[in-house]
Amino acid sequence: MTAYASAESAGPAGTLGCEVRTVNHRYLELSPRLPDDLRSHEPLLRERVAARLSRGKVDLTIRRNGEARGAALEVDDMLLARLAELQRELMPRFQGLNVEFTELLRFPGVLRQAEVDAEAQQVALLDVLERALDALTATREREGAKLAALLRERLDGIERIVAQVRTWMPEIRAALRTRLESRLADLAQPADPGRLEQELVLQVTRSDVDEELDRLATHVVETRRVLGLDEPVGRRLDFLMQEFNREANTLGSKSVDSRTTRAAVELKVLIEQMREQVQNIE
Repeated sequence: MTAYASAESAGPAGTLGCEVRTVNHRYLELSPRLPDDLRSHEPLLRERVAARLSRGKVDLTIRRNGEARGAALEVDDMLLARLAELQRELMPRFQGLNVEFTELLRFPGVLRQAEVDAEAQQVALLDVLERALDALTATREREGAKLAALLRERLDGIERIVAQVRTWMPEIRAALRTRLESRLADLAQPADPGRLEQELVLQVTRSDVDEELDRLATHVVETRRVLGLDEPVGRRLDFLMQEFNREANTLGSKSVDSRTTRAAVELKVLIEQMREQVQNIE
């Protein structure tokens, strides 16, 4: 499902910004981009994303705004004191010896970079990720509610078509019998009544679509149930769309009346519209 969200969090790694973008994809495909010094946390970030998202192509970007607290400099007081002591000892031997403060700072070891608290850094990183995922989930839920409403409208349309075809079937069977009797009447030899009934049963069996209509109705009920589940349902809906399409194709292949042919076409249009929308659902 297409969505975008971002969040920021201040921590020992500086102010971290997290952006998450998702687009439609059959499976979960995560592409993270992190600062080099945070790459060791990538497996944990992947695990957290997979726990929240089950489908979609996900672009995850972590940015650091400003310097990390770990980049702060510390002074080695003991070394600095020793250098000051050496200066006092050497001044009688080297008159006019004067060491600038900035020169002292350049001496190896006087300044050192403070170590980052790895655990605190990880907490801050997960915090900004979770808040971005929360915002992303809220966006996807709003879009999902709209998609569910569109799917339910198409399901209503399928139900109407199924009900309409059911009302036509007695008339279609009667017309089939009339056509068969008319054709047999044109034969030079009188048709055996038993043969007529046998042929009629065969033709009706071949054109019988009650089973397809029943399965379409069942799929409508199941799709409505799945749409009401509080869990990822995209793959289940994918499967149901295949089943819908199979029944619509069979209905069209068995058609012996222009009305059921048109009904099969209308069903396929509705099913295709649903299938396209289902690709957007996790």
